[in-house]
Amino acid sequence: MSRAAAAHAGLPGAGPGPAPVGPAALRIGEAAALVGVSTRTLRYYQELGLVAPSGITRGGARRYSEADVARCLRVRELQHLMGFDLDEIRTIVHAEDRISELRAEWFAAQKPARRRAILREAMVLNDRLQDQVHDKAVRLDAFLGELEAKAARYRQLSTELDAEP
Repeated sequence: MSRAAAAHAGLPGAGPGPAPVGPAALRIGEAAALVGVSTRTLRYYQELGLVAPSGITRGGARRYSEADVARCLRVRELQHLMGFDLDEIRTIVHAEDRISELRAEWFAAQKPARRRAILREAMVLNDRLQDQVHDKAVRLDAFLGELEAKAARYRQLSTELDAEP
């Protein structure tokens, strides 16, 4: 369940007030160091809705769980390895969040009609993510093609230079 859904359902610690902070919660600087970003970047990720700290102390200090750090690492992976921008990443992580919610609903659902609806929604989300990755792959393939064409031209020019007296 998302933090917003939990707040809407009235679950403790899910609303705008401070969530309970466990002893294993990391300070923002510790979480940032594990992820390899600055504390400012973590705050920016929070502003964009990419990640949220699991807890906030009574004094307003953010506290991050292992799951929060894993989420930040996922954002970094999508950014650096896959080359997605932060808007694309927000779409991806929100779709992944919804798929996780649907997974939980699937196991709780008793009626086949509800399971069919869950499955349809998951398939739509997965199709959208596949389209996004496919579009990125097409652009990367085009760029690679340009680089390969330049490399072939460089080899041709090198051969021509070597043939001159």
